[in-house]
This record gives sequence, structure tokens and C-alpha cells, in this order.
Amino acid sequence: MTPLTLEKANKIINAATQKARSLNMAPLTVVVLDASGHLKALQREDGATVIRQQIATAKAWGAVNMGISSRSLAAVAEHRPDFMNALITIAEGQIMPVPGGVLIRDKGNTIIGSVGISGDSSEQDERCAIAGIEAAGFVAGV
Repeated sequence: MTPLTLEKANKIINAATQKARSLNMAPLTVVVLDASGHLKALQREDGATVIRQQIATAKAWGAVNMGISSRSLAAVAEHRPDFMNALITIAEGQIMPVPGGVLIRDKGNTIIGSVGISGDSSEQDERCAIAGIEAAGFVAGV
């Protein structure tokens, strides 16, 4: 298993925000969590609203703790809304079932963390998360 170091977490954040700037996106907040759901790194671009931190964290936290991307959690919410509502309640609101929370996998396909991004549309947030993960040499689990 390849460890998710602070250096790699910062590389993910930098590449994700560079991708956002190249696409002229709204200011982002990017959160990187380790495999246990603990904060590894976080940056909020100038102009990103304060609530973006909680949204990005919930996207990442839900993904890493459920072992599927927040995009996949959105599909669960659509097909099993009672389950998702119960899950969000159990998790004390720390799950956001919309795109933008992406698993970080090493080359052996082991989950080593997750990235959550909030600031633009959920699809664009996810696009930047994938770019950051791949720039750091990891595999994005969408």
C-alpha cells in the first residue's frame, strides 16, 4: 500500500485548484482525508464561502467511510432514499450524496483516502478531484 503523505495530499489540492483555474471555475474548497476519514489537508481558495468546507468534507467523508464515491452515494440516495436518510442521520450529517467526493486508490486498488471538493457544480468539483488525484500518481475511484 502506498501511503497518502502530506506532500501527496498537497499535490492533489494544488493540481485540483490549477484545473479549476484553467476552467475558470468558481473558488473551491478542497479537502483530503486519509483512509480512516481523518483530515490530511484542506485549502479554501480566496472567495470560497465558509460552508464549502463542510460540504467538501461531507463529500470526502461519506466516500471514504462507505467505500464508494459520493457520485455513487447519490445513486444510492435515488434508489434507496430511506437508507440514505438513515445513513445521514447516523453519520450526523457528515455525508453529502452528490458528485465531488472521490476515493483515492493506490496502484494496488487499495483505498488510501478521499478528496472532497465544493465550490462549483458538483460535476465540475468531481472533475477537479479526479485531476488532482491523478496528478499525484494515484487512481481516482469514481
